[in-house]
This record gives sequence, C-alpha cells and structure tokens, in this order.
Amino acid sequence: MKWRLQEGRGEAVYQIGVEDNGLLVGLSEEEMRASLKTLRRMAEKVGADITILREREVDYDSDVPRKITEVLVRKVPDNQQFLDLRVAVLGNVDSGKSTLLGVLTQGELDNGRGRARLNLFRHLHEIQSGRTSSISFEILGFNSKGEVVNYSDSRTAEEICESSSKMITFIDLAGHHKYLKTTIFGLTSYCPDFAMLVVSANTGIAGTTREHLGLAMALKVPFFIVVSKVDLCSKTTVERTVKQLERILKQPGCNKLPLLVNSDDDAVTAAQQFAQSPNITPIFTLSSVSGENLDLLKVFLNILPPLTNSKEQEELMQQLTEFQVDEIYTVPEVGTVVGGTLSSGICREGESLVVGPTDDGKFLQLKVCSIQRNRSACRVLRAGQAATLALGPFDRSLLRKGMVMVSPEMNPTICSVFEAEIVLLFHATTFRKGFQVTVHVGNVRQTAIVEKIHGKDKLRTGEKAVVRFRFIKHPEYLKIGAKLLFREGVTKGIGHVTDLQAIITEENGLEETLGPGRLTF
Repeated sequence: MKWRLQEGRGEAVYQIGVEDNGLLVGLSEEEMRASLKTLRRMAEKVGADITILREREVDYDSDVPRKITEVLVRKVPDNQQFLDLRVAVLGNVDSGKSTLLGVLTQGELDNGRGRARLNLFRHLHEIQSGRTSSISFEILGFNSKGEVVNYSDSRTAEEICESSSKMITFIDLAGHHKYLKTTIFGLTSYCPDFAMLVVSANTGIAGTTREHLGLAMALKVPFFIVVSKVDLCSKTTVERTVKQLERILKQPGCNKLPLLVNSDDDAVTAAQQFAQSPNITPIFTLSSVSGENLDLLKVFLNILPPLTNSKEQEELMQQLTEFQVDEIYTVPEVGTVVGGTLSSGICREGESLVVGPTDDGKFLQLKVCSIQRNRSACRVLRAGQAATLALGPFDRSLLRKGMVMVSPEMNPTICSVFEAEIVLLFHATTFRKGFQVTVHVGNVRQTAIVEKIHGKDKLRTGEKAVVRFRFIKHPEYLKIGAKLLFREGVTKGIGHVTDLQAIITEENGLEETLGPGRLTF
C-alpha cells in the first residue's frame, strides 16, 4: 500500500472482489466486511483514510448475493501539505464559467443573475460588465474522506488548506475574444494539469468555444466538458448541444471519445479512464442555479488522479532551481512579490537566486524572503508547484512577466533569435519573411519578426516549415523543445522550438559586438 500511494502521489484505488486476471468474483457481505476492516487497518498503519467509491452486485454461481467494492485510499505525502491539481477553465463569453466556479468554491447556488461570481472578479469593470478580463485563482478542497471543503462555512483560504488533503486550483480565464492573449497566457504559463471547457446549453458551440478547444488540443492539455445552464432550456435543446459536441469531438482533428456522465458510477469511471487514456472526454450536463448534477462534477474532481507520477517529480526536483515569473505585485510592508510556477528544482526561504534576462540580457541577484502557497505560508517549494515569493526591497521596475529566477550556477542561455518547427493553422493569404507575430512560449509573450522560412518562400494554411524568428524588444530565456503558439489577428500557428542562437554572457554581463543598429553574435 505504501508503494501504491507513493506511485499515485498519495492516492490509490483498490477493487475488492476482483481476481488478479480481472474476473469479477465478488465477496459475500461478511467477507466484504472483513476485507474492508483489514484494508482500514492497513490504511491506519500508513496514516491514510479510505472512502468507498461504489459497490456493485455481481452474478456469480452462488445463492448468496456477492458484491465488488471500489475503495479510494488517500494519504497526504509527508513532505507536502496537500495534493495539488490545477484546472484551467475555458469557454465562450457568457457560458457561465465564473458562476460555476463561484458555486463550487462558495458552496451556494446562483440566483440566476450572476450573484455567485461576484467574489471571483478582481476589477470594478468586471463586476459592471459581468465579463472576466483577468486571470483569477479559486480553490476547492477535498478532505481525506472525499468531502468538499470550501468557503461555505465562512472558512478562510488558510483553513481550507489546513483541512484539505486534496486541493483543486481553478484558473478562471477570460471568454471574450478581446482578451484572447490573457487566456493563452493563462494556458501556457500556469501549466494546468487539466482544462474544463464550459459550454452553454442554450447557445451551444459558439464564439470562442472552438478556438479554446483548439488551444487545449494544441498544448496537449487533457480536457473535459461541462454543459451549463441546463435549467434554462428543454431536454431536447440540451441533447442537441451534447450531440453537437460529440460530433466535433469525433472529427479527425480531435479524434476523442465522448463519455456522457449521468450517474455517480459514470463519474467514477470517467475519472479513472480520463487519467489513463487522453482520448476519453467526459461530458457533464449541470446547472449552477438548480444545482442539478453538480455532485457528479465534485465526485469526478475528488477522484481525478495527478498526471505525473512520483518518479517524474523526483527527477525534476533533482535539477537546478528554475521559477517562472507570471505575476508581479507590490504588497505594503512586504515589498515586491512575484507569483508563478517552479518548473524544476527546490526553492527554500532565504535562498539566493538570479533573475533575468533584463532588457540588456543581464541577470540580477536577489534573495527569497518568504514563500506562500494558496495564501498560506510555506517553507519549501517543490517542482511543479505554484506559489508567490516575497523579494523584500527588490526594485519592481526591474521585473517583468516572462522572466525566470534560476540558481546562480545554472548559467542560463538567453536568445533573441530562435528557430521553431511550426504548423500554420490559419492565415488569410500567405505567411512570409518580415511578418510580425506575437509568440507565446511558456510564460514568455513577445512580438517576433519572421527572419527566414527554411526551404520555402511562403507558407499557406495547413503547411509545415522550420522558421527563424527574432524578438523585436529584448532577449528571452527559452528551452529547446518548448511548445510554441503564435498569433496575429486571425493568423494562428503552433509548433516547438528546435534551435537557439544563444547570446554569450560572461559574469552576467553581455559580451557581443554592436554593429550598425543591431546585435551580432
């Protein structure tokens, strides 16, 4: 059990009454009671809790009714406060994303006029228009028995963290086309484990829904679909929307297998299958006003296992420290604070790191004063975790989104020119040398010029090529193999970085020669 919990990063599902070859034999009631008692004692020994997920009667050649039971064993790893999953929330404007999150995290149903989402908004203009324009984070906890822990009992975020053994962090993104760059930034830089695509039952697949679906596919983020507002329309309208979704998911471009969730049993199956096979896409139909089928989504989120196993995380933790800067704040009496994700290594309080690249390619030294995760203090940060770091009196004007904080011995490679293998998803005419696009690579977002298309003069929609880009403002820290998205108006493309022309830095100072108006390496 210890090994199983370690492999599943603190979670394991046991099926009682199933033989090793998968034959459903089942156990009589007395045998089942004894087996569960043994399992409970085993779990207590390793400090875990068990929850019965579902029970089934099986037809086996005997007069006594026989059952099989599925049990979830959960234990928070000794070196962690809780298990953490990040879920990005996508969907068209007015599809009910923020309202659904408000209902899940506040524990109160909506009044049909958007009361539940008011606590999620960060700006006055968002409250007035009812449209999300910035990225906000909301937390939903589950305790070791699988019960929901949220703000309903007037808890604070710290209390939710303390009483939860599993935390789901929802990244609420903008649905409006005007804020597409914010949504892309949220998907690329915050590294979500899963995406939740919210579709309104009465409008169906409209506006940016297809675009968001395409973004999740391009970035290889596993997604599930929630059809909201089912209380507003008839059963036939809901069925029509679900059929429309199933048709799109089965198309050659998507090649997914839709799985409609109608019962607790379906939700348990969906969670287990979804994590094992990336092709399965669960579909939920629910209402934030009547609360219909909301419990099914909670069951699904409770059982949903993390994507990476403990071995992969161990390997990442052994590398040198690298923290991506996604947000920058100034907090009174604390100083400059940066928010982001630790992509590799371990970061401790009081550690000295270097941050960069600045506009002239330098890296500056700084010290991490304190760390907070989900609004509660934390001494050690491990690879894959998101947190905010206080930097004390460090000058905020020297920082920008897209920078990295790394350990001084890393000697990071920075570049202004890089090559990428791309696929042009859409362009009205032809894509050629000199074209300017906004490039998104992880937390880096900057305009770049196409310098050269290898082996071709121009590209049309659907064509592949290796292209050389040059950042127009300042050098950035990139890695070979990183996923890349670029856009400009209706032009869109995806790909990955294949080659970097590194700027050689020596003792954190630039060492290149300045030609007439440009850098030469």
